[in-house]
Order: sequence, then structure tokens, then C-alpha cells
Amino acid sequence: MVEGLLLGIENMFQPIPLLILFAATLIGFLGGALPGISGTMLVIILLPISYGLDAIPAFILLTTIYASSVFSGLISAILFRTPGTPEAVATVLDGYPMAQKGKAGQALGIGIFSSVTGGTLGVLCLIFLTPLLASFALSFSSPEYFALAVLGLTVVVSLSGGDLIKGFIGVALGLFIATIGMDPMTGAERFTFGSLELLSGIDLIPVLIGLFAVSEVLRKSKEDHTIKQQMQKFKTKIFDSTIFNRIKGTILRSSILGITIGILPGVGATTASMVSYSEATRWSKNPKEFGTGVPEGIAAPESANNAAAMGAMVPLLSLGIPGSATTAIILGAFVMHGMQPGPMLIKDSPDLVYTIFISLLLVNLLILVLSKPFIRIFSKIMKVPYKVLGPFIVIFCVIGTYAVRNSIFDIWIMLLFGLIGFYLDKMKFPLAAVILGLVLGPIAEVEFRRGLQMSSGDFSIFFTRPISAVLLGLALLALILPLWSKFRKKRKATS
Repeated sequence: MVEGLLLGIENMFQPIPLLILFAATLIGFLGGALPGISGTMLVIILLPISYGLDAIPAFILLTTIYASSVFSGLISAILFRTPGTPEAVATVLDGYPMAQKGKAGQALGIGIFSSVTGGTLGVLCLIFLTPLLASFALSFSSPEYFALAVLGLTVVVSLSGGDLIKGFIGVALGLFIATIGMDPMTGAERFTFGSLELLSGIDLIPVLIGLFAVSEVLRKSKEDHTIKQQMQKFKTKIFDSTIFNRIKGTILRSSILGITIGILPGVGATTASMVSYSEATRWSKNPKEFGTGVPEGIAAPESANNAAAMGAMVPLLSLGIPGSATTAIILGAFVMHGMQPGPMLIKDSPDLVYTIFISLLLVNLLILVLSKPFIRIFSKIMKVPYKVLGPFIVIFCVIGTYAVRNSIFDIWIMLLFGLIGFYLDKMKFPLAAVILGLVLGPIAEVEFRRGLQMSSGDFSIFFTRPISAVLLGLALLALILPLWSKFRKKRKATS
């Protein structure tokens, strides 16, 4: 680990990686702070650009944008009661009331300090937990990888906004899209309908960009995102010893909670922020003060969501299962670069993995340094209406999609999935489930068939191998527990 970290430091402190780190941090600030443009969307838009870079600069770019955008959502949440990212929804509850009291600078300072602390603790856990999980996963074979993929899919289904039916349909749609093209083991055509363009399958990039970016532009185009309020002058104070003594317990508890929730596949930083806010209320001696502008109400969600973002990287890098929608897109980036996240990635490319670790540590340092000057100039950017930003996003989506395979067909696929994503989102369908079905589907299919080849067609191989059996058992629990919970609630309601 020490050798890997030293190698990561050596790779990181080169001109190009440092330049990309700095630029990506600022891009993430913009994406997170501007309502309607999330870090997820920015990662998708820049995904094709990352394909033209070497692996190390590419993943510095994507992971840095991810980390910095999760932080910067708090800026517009506190100043304008408009969370820049879903992760900052809970921050509005006490951040905006504090700003209304004339304490905007104090609220921002608490948010910055809590975000950096939670993010740093999350990265430290990432550094220590990822190699441990990866070394355990080295004993995996085809049955275990199949069970792991099934676990990833079922956890997402069980956490799809409480609606299992929609979760199942979302995953099934992703699995179906993954089957289009040539059979990976026999070369037979599947669902191509004689189309030469479909022989190589539907590429991940146009589907990702369509479902998330284009559909989001369509949805946001109906809203007015011009902030008409004038920003009042204030001074951001990041560290205040009196406030720190008050919130230090909240930050530590929420960070641990955020890391734990982040590691669970499919849960994400938004859930972590809401759970930590409710726990902060539960632990408070004065719970009725929450919602009126208390420091703990900002510290809890901000430390949790940044810690959870880093925690979501643990299953991605160690097991190849994304912990959130954004890490699912980063998983797609690994596939684009010809890599498979998991235990072999750390063994075969330790320079890449440990460089990612070091870059994530440095992102938190840059947040501490750059957040105050960024906030000062943010008011000017907030005056740009979404009707100007939206078309630029679509243009970047078209250019990025075309650049991957120089295919007009991919652009049509992107636009098609943009419409599909728009209507799925209106019906509250979990888009992350579709993407994970698309990404994990081929893994599940190939490893399932290889497992059957190993056992000469005997299905019991998936249940007689201990690790595979445990993982499939966990997958079954992930499906049963939500159903059992609903059943108990119905019984209580009727009794």
C-alpha cells in the first residue's frame, strides 16, 4: 500500500495530471453549483473526451468532477434555496434559513469545512478498504462473479424508490439492451433485425448521455433557472472554533454513516445526506430547532454526502460494482478504456488506482483553497438563464457521442434514449437501474454461462460454492426485505 501511494504521488505531481485536477475541480464546482447541471451530467458529457486521454488523466478528470460537484451543490442551496445537486437537498433545510438571518458566510463556512472533513475521511476509508476487499475477491471465479453481478442488480432493484415493479422493469430494460448485437461467446446475431449498425451492439455512451443528460435538458427546459435575487455581501469563514466544538460530533457521526451508506451499491450520497440529517435531529438535545438555521443541520448532510461519494468508489474499484449512478458511469469509462474494475485492476494497474486515491485527497484540499474565490464570482454565472446553457449542453452531447465511433447512428440512439429517459423520469422510473442492467448484464450473462461450462451444466455450482451461495443469499434478502417491510406496514395500517 505504501509503495502504491508513493507511486500515486509520483504520477499525480506531474504537469498534465495537476492541470487536469485543477481544471476538473473548477468544472465540478460549476456543474454542482448551477441548478440543472449535475456532476453526473458533466461526467457523462466529458466521458467521450476522456476516451481520447490516457487512463490516468482520464480518471483524474472524471473522479475529480464527481467529488467536487457533490460539494458545490451546497452553494446555491444555501444562497438561493435551490440545491445545485440532489445531494444538497437536505442542506437547504437549515442552510437557507441561516442565510436569511444574515449568516450566509457562516453557513457556507460550515458547509465547506464539513464537506472537506467528510470527503477526506471517505478517501482514507477508500484507501484502506479497497485493497482488503480486492484481495478477498481474488478467490472469485465465474460463479462468484455471476453472484456478485446479481447482487448488484438486486440491490438496485430493492432500493428503486420503494417501487419494486419499476425497479425490475428498469433493470430488465437494461439487460435487454445489453443483449442486442453479437453473442459474446458464440458470435450469433441477437435482435439486430438485419441492421449492420446493431451488429456491434448499442454502445454505452449514447445510452448514458441520452438517459441522463438529454432527458435532463428536456426536463429542465420547462423551468426558469434564472436567479432573480441579488446576492448580499458576506464573508465566508471556513473555521470557527466555537462552531467547530458544537458540530465536531455531528461531523464524525455523519461521516461514518455516509461512508457506510455509500459503500452499499445503489444507495448513493443523496440518501446518505437525508439519513444523516434525520439522525442529527434524533441525537440533538433541541430537535425542534432544526429547520430554523442550526449549524448541525448543515454539517450533518454535507459531511455525509461527501463521505458517501467516496464510499461509493469502494465497491466500484474493489468488486466492480458501482455504488451510485455516477460511479456506474465511471464503470462505463473503465470498460471504454479496456479495463474491468475489481480485484485484478488493483493487481494489474496499481499506479492508476493509487493515483485516483491521491487525486481524491488533493480534490478536498483544492475545495478548501478554491471554494471562497469561486463563491465570490458565482453570482455572475447564476445570471445565465438555462435557455442559454441547455442548448450548449445538447451540442456537447452530440459532439461527444459522435466522437466515440464517428457514427451518426449513435447520435440517433442518444436522441431516442433522451426521449425515453424523459418519459421514464416523469413516471419516476429509476434510470440508474437501467444503466446498471446495461453495464452488469453482460458480466452476469458471460459468467453464468462460463459457470455452467465449469460444472458441465450443473446449476448447483452457484449454490455449493460458499462465496457464491452467500452473495446469492444476500441478493435474495435484498429482494425479500422491502417486500416484508411493505407487508408489515399494510398489516399495521389495517389493524
